[in-house]
Amino acid sequence: MSSRARSVSRFAVEGDHPRYKWVALSNTTLGVLMATINSSIVIISLPDIFRGIKLDPLRAGNVSYLLWMLMGFLLVTAVLVVTLGRLGDMYGRVRIYNLGFAVFTVGSVALVFDPLTQGGGALWLILWRVVQGVGAAMLFANSTAILTDAFPAERRGLALGINQVAAIGGSFIGLIVGGLLAPVDWHLVFFISVPFGLLGTVWSYRSLRETSARTAARIDWWGNVLLAVGLTAILAAITYGIQPYGGHNMGWTNPWVLAGLIGGTALLVVFSVVEAKIDDPMFDMSLFRIKAFSAGNLAGLLASISRGGLQFLLIIWLQGIWLPLHGFSFSSTPLWAGIYLLPLTAAFLVVGPLSGYYSDRFGARTFATGGLVLVAGSFLGLMLLPTDFNYWAFAGLLVLNGIGSGLFSAPNTTAIMNSVPANRRGAASGMRATFFNSGTSLSIGVFFTLMIIGLAQTLPRALTDGLQAHGVSQSVASSIGHQPPVGSLFAAFLGYNPLGTTLGALPASATNGADLSTLTSKEFFPQLISAPFHHALVIVFSAAIVLSLIGAVASLFRGTRYIHAEPDANTVPGAVGDTVAPLHEPTTGRRHVPRLADT
Repeated sequence: MSSRARSVSRFAVEGDHPRYKWVALSNTTLGVLMATINSSIVIISLPDIFRGIKLDPLRAGNVSYLLWMLMGFLLVTAVLVVTLGRLGDMYGRVRIYNLGFAVFTVGSVALVFDPLTQGGGALWLILWRVVQGVGAAMLFANSTAILTDAFPAERRGLALGINQVAAIGGSFIGLIVGGLLAPVDWHLVFFISVPFGLLGTVWSYRSLRETSARTAARIDWWGNVLLAVGLTAILAAITYGIQPYGGHNMGWTNPWVLAGLIGGTALLVVFSVVEAKIDDPMFDMSLFRIKAFSAGNLAGLLASISRGGLQFLLIIWLQGIWLPLHGFSFSSTPLWAGIYLLPLTAAFLVVGPLSGYYSDRFGARTFATGGLVLVAGSFLGLMLLPTDFNYWAFAGLLVLNGIGSGLFSAPNTTAIMNSVPANRRGAASGMRATFFNSGTSLSIGVFFTLMIIGLAQTLPRALTDGLQAHGVSQSVASSIGHQPPVGSLFAAFLGYNPLGTTLGALPASATNGADLSTLTSKEFFPQLISAPFHHALVIVFSAAIVLSLIGAVASLFRGTRYIHAEPDANTVPGAVGDTVAPLHEPTTGRRHVPRLADT
């Protein structure tokens, strides 16, 4: 690092502006909190949003609107974070971050003033959600790099812990905020981001400044195109793969889905080869030679896949089954689903910063590895619960999951960012965010696929028998029972009773003698789907347990505490500061300043 770059960095965190690091922490925390709240606030608000734009999401052809409302934001952030992190290294991390606040706010304003209804209204929301995703990607890609620049090595764990709590905790806070606002007016779901976006934009432009030297490099056009097209193809294929196709319950045999999966994977293979050979790669493959970086990202990806779909499963479980069985109306279930998930949020909010603080002293391996083991244990407990569970047992398992996630997230992120050279932190931050966001997107596809497979094994008979038992003819009951289970799954997710819509669309002669009052009650469908849903839960949670345990093994092999040190002949060997932080091995006291090629 040049003497000019060192002086700029020290000026930021020492000398004349000792409070700058706290300004950077508070602003970046607001940024990622706003982005992640917005990603989940829509999940819980979808019933009110679709009612507001006068669109039935369960009608044939409308499921794509529902999926793209969920996946569009995640897809864009997953695709763009590496590019935007690399651009931050080249043109200034704060510059790209500040622009992200502005872009996100513009998208939020446009979402509030949706002028259309039905399909047009849905497309408007999807388009501007994509714009929000671009802004969120700018925030995600550079926030951890800005914090790593601003804080000295021995305090990064606490800072990144708070930031990670905001990043993950925001996704659960959004459930409660959406549950409160959406029933009042669905526009408020998007308006809530506007004042915070305006505040954050003005604040970041006025208070944040560049504290790291920019890296002169050419834009990696080939890498950008290959990664963007490859990831987009795979994630879009997953989106359509969980929709019915050609008489099948899912679309994995759809030629376009297969083309997206195979073609996207091939492009990512080519991308890896290209990035390993060019001089200024966007995705710096040489960073994977650092064991702490590669092991941390592998553990993070697996944790993201195992945890990403949990939110959807818990919402389906609560909104579609447990709450109606306990007397809650379908219209009130979104709010109460968010409230009943509070133990998970609270545990994560408490443990996340604490684990980050203590990982500064003891390293990440014990916290991160133990955290994933606890997460696996919570999945096992949830799998063993009956569908109509005792809430306190459910809440205890949510607390266990929140503790495990909190123990893992902050130390793992800190270890990843500490392990890389200062001039590659933007790229490393974007790479880490890519694994995190891609894992969440993959998780939705994986979890929904496993759920549909499980439901397809038991739901048709349960529906057919249940309808026949209440007076529906055998032919009509069989026809309804053998409809693709994805409709029932999304109905439970949205808090709908699909039997009311399905039976209401039939001619009166088809339902003569049927007990319609029972069939369309709030308890009948949840009771009917309970056993098939639990069968599917066992399949999904088994996969989540396996992924969590493999992630724990990857975390275990990260090695002891690694902090990359910038070689500096003018610095006392072994000193710890914001620009010089040695590689620690606490059990032996040995210190080593690694060269990137040797790690």
